[in-house]
Amino acid sequence: MTSDADYYPRDRSLHPPALTPSYKTSVTRSPRCALIPLDQTPSETTGPVFGHADIDPRDKDLIHNYARDGQSAIGERILLHGRVLDENARPVPDTLLEIWQANAGGRYRHKKDTYLASIDPNFGGCGRTITDDQGCYCFHTVKPGAYPWPNNANSWRPAHIHLSLFGTAFAQRLITQCYFEGDPFIPLCPIVQSIPDAAAIDQLTARLDLDSTIPFDTVAYRFDIVLRGRRSTLFENRPEGN
Repeated sequence: MTSDADYYPRDRSLHPPALTPSYKTSVTRSPRCALIPLDQTPSETTGPVFGHADIDPRDKDLIHNYARDGQSAIGERILLHGRVLDENARPVPDTLLEIWQANAGGRYRHKKDTYLASIDPNFGGCGRTITDDQGCYCFHTVKPGAYPWPNNANSWRPAHIHLSLFGTAFAQRLITQCYFEGDPFIPLCPIVQSIPDAAAIDQLTARLDLDSTIPFDTVAYRFDIVLRGRRSTLFENRPEGN
């Protein structure tokens, strides 16, 4: 059993290196010189804060929050749910959680996405919610499709959903993405495989949760997010390691 006084050193070997040649974009994005640390300013570490009044109940329902009246998004209906926890498995309440994703055909609603899959006129691809007092969250959405990307001649991204967590200020933001259990593209994706630890990849995989499904309606997947510690979720904007 752990206590509040336990120390959790960072495991710098867990996070993928900035330069991963098989992931071609990292070649131009990775730094060539040592990073320069900068002190945070008060405007970065204080406000603005978010309240429950900022969130509409429909924001977490991506099947309907962009749809025309009487319409809904096309695709496999899923619930993505879980808890946001600290390193000692305590809930983290009142966390603003945002998601964005491709539609069921694998296409984002973005002017620069030129994939041949069709745009779903009833799917915007983004939503947000705030965790409750037990750190729980839930989104109703459609399972995103895989899509090709120009890493090499036949690279496909696994189905995934991007997640962003805010603390009490804009600078207190963590970004990650989750994949889905059983996806055959996970072991083939250069971005996923840039993570050197198989257990860390496993922690980025949402698990099928039949106990939470809605019969004849929606399949459920569970994805818990751990902010720190030995079992923490990997975050894309924390390149120095968890």
